Amino acid sequence: MTKSASSTESEVQVGSMPLSLDKELLASKSAKVAALIQENSNADLYYLLHDIPADSETFDLVARFCHGCAVQMSTENIVPLICLSFYLGMDENHCNNNLLSKAVTFFEQTVLPSWNEIIKALRSSEKSLQQTMQIGLFDACLQAMIAKASDNPRHLGEPIVSTDKGDDRPNAKRRLFALDWQEDLTTLSLQLYEPIIYTMKQHEIPPTYISASIYRYAKKWIFHCNNGRETMSIYKRKSQRNVIETLEKLLPHGRELLPCTLLFEMLRCAINLEASSVCRNGFEIRIGKQLDQAKVKDLLILPQGYAKEVQYDIECIRRILKVFYSNYDSSDASGFITVAELMEEFLAEVACDMDLMIDSFISLAEMSMAAAIGTKRNSDGIYRVIDIYFEKHAYLTEKEKEQVCKVLDFRKMSPEACEHAAKNERLPVRAVVQVLFMAQLQMRETLARTAYDDDKSEKEEKEEDEVRMEMEKMSIKVKELEKGCREMKQEITNGCIRQRVNKGKVSLWSEMKRKFGCMTSMGDFHCPAKKKKEHPKCGIHHNS
Repeated sequence: MTKSASSTESEVQVGSMPLSLDKELLASKSAKVAALIQENSNADLYYLLHDIPADSETFDLVARFCHGCAVQMSTENIVPLICLSFYLGMDENHCNNNLLSKAVTFFEQTVLPSWNEIIKALRSSEKSLQQTMQIGLFDACLQAMIAKASDNPRHLGEPIVSTDKGDDRPNAKRRLFALDWQEDLTTLSLQLYEPIIYTMKQHEIPPTYISASIYRYAKKWIFHCNNGRETMSIYKRKSQRNVIETLEKLLPHGRELLPCTLLFEMLRCAINLEASSVCRNGFEIRIGKQLDQAKVKDLLILPQGYAKEVQYDIECIRRILKVFYSNYDSSDASGFITVAELMEEFLAEVACDMDLMIDSFISLAEMSMAAAIGTKRNSDGIYRVIDIYFEKHAYLTEKEKEQVCKVLDFRKMSPEACEHAAKNERLPVRAVVQVLFMAQLQMRETLARTAYDDDKSEKEEKEEDEVRMEMEKMSIKVKELEKGCREMKQEITNGCIRQRVNKGKVSLWSEMKRKFGCMTSMGDFHCPAKKKKEHPKCGIHHNS
């Protein structure tokens, strides 16, 4: 603006830029300026508006509006413009068609219907964030975002797909056929991002989308800004520590919301930034619930502070293991076996650490063995790890080696491992004796089992022969009974059998029972003991 010769025109300092403005024109649109002039008509605008919460560009738009010029509103300047016009009282109560109502109308019609426009408007509000929240602009944006995310949670970005490399890999097809560019929440400051994500959790937006957004925020504001090659200032370190602690609070709890590798990445970040124990513990709990998905390289966490005398942070891994054992479903043995294998590989790595104490090694080995309880997994992996530990720690005494070998279950070692252990000079003598003893027991059990199987086979063959003979006998008897029935039927048909009513005469039913060898009824014991003769044709007895 150019300075005119008007007596009512004053110079106003906005930031580092001086601006000239007619205070009467401004008072006609601004209730605040009008009230200040009414209290002191001779006061200079410089003193009245020296603490105005606006930048020079926004104030210039207000000045143009007061002078009757067109105001070019945009998504980038609308929030600061609403805040300044509200501060100056440029509403309809003071003047019709005032700037505040025009700016609010633009905000409602242009910004709120679009996710991208909301994000851009919020980014422009960071310099006047407190006022943005006070007058309700932030709440209006937040409610519009919640409605859009509830309808389509992909506004937060695609969920992260777990890959072998543990990379952040969104669905390629969805990105390939996306119709427009999507503004990302991670571009907002933490002051804006935190309440947005917190509110989305309250409105039950799917946690997979929220978790993916939180990880990408950490990746943008922490991982990319901290490559470890330069010394970080105290202020920047404090700022990043605040970010990781806030993100941990926002991160939903649940299994498989993020790949295990990414959770380890966030844990390492929290350790490096010396975040609070609550923050580190939160990541450890989430990792522990899905430790069966981890890789060996994930467990190789460098120690910090007083623990730097060891190569890796053993205590951290031990805490994570405890979380896994206390949360995993014991009915699913596959997870325990996977973690047991993982720990054996991890122990093979850390066993080479010359500073690894015996107590720490034994503790991890015991937890690895505990995972295999109730499964058919052998102890060969633990034996291999112990052998590596003895090789790298040749200074151990015989007693210390015996203490380490107590972890090993010799009964579950394979014959190949027993053979190797029997010749292993690094093992203590007592362990070698136990190996030889167990090998002898295994050989005896094998021989006894073989002999038992042979005896069992012979016995089964005998039983099968006896059953076969019994079946043949039964078959013959059935055939004889069938033959007798046919003969009886033929006799009845030919009239060879006549009913006899005299005392002592045998009935047809008795004849049938006698033929079948079944004379067991009481009536059979009253038959007269007279000499019987057989009918020459039909084979039926008659009393003489």
